[in-house]
Amino acid sequence: MTTVPPALGLTAEQVSAVLTAAGMAPSLHNIQPWRFAVLPDRIELRADPAARLPATDPDDRELRLGCGAALLNLRLALELQGVRPLVTLTYWAWPGDDPDRPLAVVRHGGRSRVLPPTAALARAIPDRRTVRAPFHDAAVPATHRGRLVRAASDERCWLHSVDEPQDRARLRELVTRAHRVHAADPAVARELAAWTGHDGGRADGVPRTASGPAPEPQDEWVLRDFGAGHARERVPGKDFEPAPLIMVLQSYSDGPAEQVQAGQALQRVLLAVTSLGLSASLLSQPIEVAEVRGELRRFLGNRLTPQAILRVGYGPPARVTPRKPLSDLIVPVTEGNPTCAPTT
Repeated sequence: MTTVPPALGLTAEQVSAVLTAAGMAPSLHNIQPWRFAVLPDRIELRADPAARLPATDPDDRELRLGCGAALLNLRLALELQGVRPLVTLTYWAWPGDDPDRPLAVVRHGGRSRVLPPTAALARAIPDRRTVRAPFHDAAVPATHRGRLVRAASDERCWLHSVDEPQDRARLRELVTRAHRVHAADPAVARELAAWTGHDGGRADGVPRTASGPAPEPQDEWVLRDFGAGHARERVPGKDFEPAPLIMVLQSYSDGPAEQVQAGQALQRVLLAVTSLGLSASLLSQPIEVAEVRGELRRFLGNRLTPQAILRVGYGPPARVTPRKPLSDLIVPVTEGNPTCAPTT
């Protein structure tokens, strides 16, 4: 059993609760690529080099988005414990850099008074799920859309809604093209099979019970077959919704630290989705294929960088995906201060 040390003025039990919440973040194929070093005066967020997906995510963009999502959970959980988190991001990227160098360092920034919006997001952490099944054919209210846009803005990102029919058709084309690039790559197929469609008994990956129905030709939006060839059957007569709300998360610049920041924005949006009684899944393929990502950026008509594509609507209850134990999340501590970027 792993002994969790106290940190930031919190007891070991409180630190355990904070790290457990951080570990509930989403990540590509549920690889859970985050690790934490716990010291008396700080908690360091590190990437797990064993959780890389070199074929699907060659630039580690999705890895850093997932780590950013875990960082947002960590921040919210600390606020619930009365700690105002003071976060510093570092600028680095694999390959070539030390994998034990933190992506972010979190220190005690004073006492925190928990406001109702923060409490609502923190309460949504254990309830957030990726819903890969068809949504109900019901429109998302404009007020809810506004809440999601504000959630992204709170983390210095922009959430663009793709509403016009011609724009949605163009985006569908880009999703389909990126999906075909991946489908033709045996290395991507091996990574997908290795991490998804399993029958349980693992602490990571996407089990078959959470995979959603197998894709069929009539589906307008191409989704990955997380069932590894044996996904659950879809309900007869229930195809995917014809017009889901499609939103693109964009950052104002791009780089390793900006991708971690975008991950925080993505998770704040997903927690807002959950708190509003909505469901979401991700259409990640155009982000993962560099050429298509460039076309997506030009299609959106601005200088912002697309970091994630979300499908949002009213979905059915989703199955929980497994989570690593704390013993797999905590790494031995090496003293020494990292070279950090300005405080965020």
